[in-house]
Amino acid sequence: MKRFEGKGVLVTGAASGIGHATVTRLLDEGATVVGLDLAEQSPDTGGYTYHRGDILDAGAVGAAVAAVVAGAGRLDAVVHAAGVAGGGPVHLLPDEEWDRVINVNLKGTFVVARAALTQMLQQDRVGGERGAIVTLSSVEGLEGTAGGSSYNAAKGGVVVLTKNLAIDYGPSGIRANAVCPGFIETPLFDSVVGMPGMEQAREGLRYEHKLRRFGQAGEVAAVAAFLVSSDASFVSGQAIAVDGGYTAGRDHHVTDLLGLGGP
Repeated sequence: MKRFEGKGVLVTGAASGIGHATVTRLLDEGATVVGLDLAEQSPDTGGYTYHRGDILDAGAVGAAVAAVVAGAGRLDAVVHAAGVAGGGPVHLLPDEEWDRVINVNLKGTFVVARAALTQMLQQDRVGGERGAIVTLSSVEGLEGTAGGSSYNAAKGGVVVLTKNLAIDYGPSGIRANAVCPGFIETPLFDSVVGMPGMEQAREGLRYEHKLRRFGQAGEVAAVAAFLVSSDASFVSGQAIAVDGGYTAGRDHHVTDLLGLGGP
């Protein structure tokens, strides 16, 4: 029996990057999946139900939750991967850009969590649980990065909001965890570090991942799938870095001096 057979899951940001990799992973493991994204359509529509909608639109989010329940009988899990990039030095940041990044990344998490929790609280416990929620924060929600400002503030907020979900709803049998990816090769990543003039910064970011590479969307999806599965039944309130060692500490090229820099 596949791990998610008979389970209903909502994935936001489903059309690309980590969200799409999560959809693929969950489908492979037998889940009934509804995806939500702003894109006109998913790159492949087979195997799951795709809804086009804005995570800031409570009606669209509610409809996606209802679609999961219609297909699977209940909402067992949510992986909230939708988000946008943004930031810049605070003294140069217009109000509207600050609001855009905070609204999508932080308020959007609130809107999706509210809809999910409203449904999960109505459900009977299965295996002791009513549901599980995974939010996507970032290593930039755990520590600062130059120019991060609004993005870092939003992702830091996602971490603490997720911990509060774990506190408030744990007694009701609902788990909540945040995944904090390092720099992952996705369209969102490319839209920032792929810009002209970012070559040196890109190499510096790659080097600070102790595995000396960027991550892949499927590597994050694997952790998200674990966290919404029964294998993680005693894991809640955590901010789990999936970052190739990025947040382990600074290197400052000392490993090279020690002859440990690798081939």
